[in-house]
Amino acid sequence: MKSTAVSEFENIKNLCHDDMQAVNQLILDRLKSDVALVNQLGLYIIGAGGKRLRPILAVLSARALGYEGRAHHLLAAIVEFIHTATLLHDDVVDESQMRRGQETANAMFGNQASVLVGDYLYTRAFQMMVELDRAKVMRVFSDTTNVIAEGEVRQLMHVNNPDVTELDYMKVIHAKTGVLFAAATGLAAEIAGYSEQFDALYAYGLHLGQAFQLADDALDYISDSDTLGKNVGDDLAEGKPTLPLIYAQQKGTEAQRHLIRQAIQNGGRENLGDVLNVIEATGAITYTIEK
Repeated sequence: MKSTAVSEFENIKNLCHDDMQAVNQLILDRLKSDVALVNQLGLYIIGAGGKRLRPILAVLSARALGYEGRAHHLLAAIVEFIHTATLLHDDVVDESQMRRGQETANAMFGNQASVLVGDYLYTRAFQMMVELDRAKVMRVFSDTTNVIAEGEVRQLMHVNNPDVTELDYMKVIHAKTGVLFAAATGLAAEIAGYSEQFDALYAYGLHLGQAFQLADDALDYISDSDTLGKNVGDDLAEGKPTLPLIYAQQKGTEAQRHLIRQAIQNGGRENLGDVLNVIEATGAITYTIEK
């Protein structure tokens, strides 16, 4: 199944190969700074791999509407800069040591550099938005980055809290993941001159982004570091009550609920094996994937 999914994604990427070559070059060009550390760290995080899923969605959405210009390249690069900035900040907050199978930027360069270069990427993205000279682009991206920040704060407040509900969790993934996907697809309609399609493409991106995060949170308990690019159980170690844990706690026995609550409150991996057993016994992964 995994090889089939990889093959399908390669087919999707082939649809926009030339567009993404242009986007990647634009990203490299706009990363340049007179400050050596900005260049060094920026190139490290941009070159660390990743699927470029959000910019791919931006260019595919524009092409789906028959767009033949080049402004969608700028849109896609802006989306990737915002996404990368959030990763830099997230890894500092989460004290993460590995992402995409290699050391995080904060592990390599330190927290201060990661936060400041993240700020640089945010501000560079807003400079690029001005170039598009469209009020709706500025408004949507301004709202989007604000909602992302709120989502990250909301998630921080949920850390080590076993009483987080499924609704609480869905609000977090709507904010931290869904809205940037939505901006990528919705604004492609604006760039392509099809403003009347904005709402439909925005909704598509929003749902796809949330589905992406649900799948990622499920994989945290069933994948491996080579596939996922992080260690199994990282969310548990950080005390994050994602949907597999929330559902397992709801459906488990009294003893299983107590185990999950303690694991969320304490964080760490000491009881990871037992937690995985409860997740499997309650069908939490199946529920999350179906969601």
